[in-house]
Amino acid sequence: MIRVLLADDQHLVRAGFRALLEAEDDVEIVGEASTGREAVDIAGRTHPDVVLMDIRMPDGDGLWATGEIVADPALAGTRIVIVTTFELDEYVAQAILAGASGFLVKDTEPVELIRAVRVVAAGDALLSPGVTRRLIERVSGGLRPAPDTARLEQLTEREREVLALVAHGLTNTEIGERLYLSPLTAKTHVSRIMSKLDARDRVHLVVLAYETGLVQPGWQ
Repeated sequence: MIRVLLADDQHLVRAGFRALLEAEDDVEIVGEASTGREAVDIAGRTHPDVVLMDIRMPDGDGLWATGEIVADPALAGTRIVIVTTFELDEYVAQAILAGASGFLVKDTEPVELIRAVRVVAAGDALLSPGVTRRLIERVSGGLRPAPDTARLEQLTEREREVLALVAHGLTNTEIGERLYLSPLTAKTHVSRIMSKLDARDRVHLVVLAYETGLVQPGWQ
C-alpha cells in the first residue's frame, strides 16, 4: 500500500486528489495539510511514502516544508513531489535542490497523477527527459561555481558515462541502447551510482552530475 500525504492550501485541489487516488486499490491517503508547517507535522506522525506538495502555502511554504522533511532522518523513505500551477515555477528548481523527487503541474491528466505516485513510491524520478533538460537550466544556475569533482573519484569510467546520461534525462532503456547494455544492466549501474554517491533518487543524481562538473548546461 502506498501511503500519500496531500499538502495544498486549496481544499478543492486536495479533495480532487483524494477522490482520484483513493479509487486505487494500492493507494491510501494518510493525511491532508493546508500549510507547510502542517505538512511537516503530519509527515512526522504518519511517515508517508509520497507527499504531493504545493509550493505556495501559508505558514511555511512548500519549499520550506520540503527541506524540513528531507532533513529528518526518520523520514528518509518519504518522497516529495512538488505540485505547481506552472511547469517552470521559479521555486521548482530550489525544491529539487532541497530534495524533492520531481514535480507535476496541477492540470496533469488523472492517469499521470496516479502513475506519478507509483513511480516516485518505487524510488524512481518523476521527470521526463524534456522536463529534466528544462529544469536543469534553472538548477544549474544556482549551483556553486567550483565543481566538487572529488565525489566522482569513487565511480568507474562506465559509471561516469551512465551518470552523464542520467543527467541528460535518459531512461534505463535509452542508456542501455546508447551504451549497448541491457536495461537491467543499466539499472544496476544506476543503483550502484546512487549508493556510492548517497543519492536519494535519480533527480538527486542529475543535480550531483552538475555539481561535480561531470556535465554542464548546453552539453549534448
